[in-house]
Amino acid sequence: MLFSGKGRHRRPSKATRIATLTGVAGAAVALPLVSATGAQAASVDTWEKVAQCESSGNWQANTGNGYYGGLQFNNSSWAAAGGTKYAPRADLATKDQQIATAEKLLKMQGPGAWACAGAGGLTSGGPAAEVNPDGGNKAQPQQESAPKQAAPQKPAQPKPAQPQQQAPKKGHGNYTVKPGDTLGEIAEAHDTTWRQIYADNKSTIGGDADLILPGQKLQVG
Repeated sequence: MLFSGKGRHRRPSKATRIATLTGVAGAAVALPLVSATGAQAASVDTWEKVAQCESSGNWQANTGNGYYGGLQFNNSSWAAAGGTKYAPRADLATKDQQIATAEKLLKMQGPGAWACAGAGGLTSGGPAAEVNPDGGNKAQPQQESAPKQAAPQKPAQPKPAQPQQQAPKKGHGNYTVKPGDTLGEIAEAHDTTWRQIYADNKSTIGGDADLILPGQKLQVG
């Protein structure tokens, strides 16, 4: 949106050329730059009409012609009017942000900055557009949360006493178990079965036939 001698930020559109021929926009074309002290504003409805002429009302317009958004800013005018605080280009900003930036450009250049000023009814004065360029997304101060009360600790419960393991029974048999022995090996060496040895020595071995301990004396045969 470079400021030209005619005070425009883009090439005149077809709509403006037609309006100029009929005398509707002639005054807008001849407007010089307007001082920022003047009452320069327009309603949202007016800006929507301008956008309808400029970009068919597409606020994210980016056709590759160097002009962006609903009001067809070029990058230099977008930056000059402060639009870059919202987005790098106009088409990347919201509708409200584009209108807020257009209001500033209107103060700087007057309605002649838009080729569609006549078609949209954009004039030098009017009520300010009711827009919210910040989108209501200002960071709110975080409320300090009340400190959480520590949950009362339950008194430690005494652990149940572990039953004392009884010493393995030694037995009184004729065979002393050696490390690595199994009932199967003992039975094979003495021509019997492990079931028979276990039955004869259950009181010594206990409930697990696989658990025999070195030093136990088993009755074998």
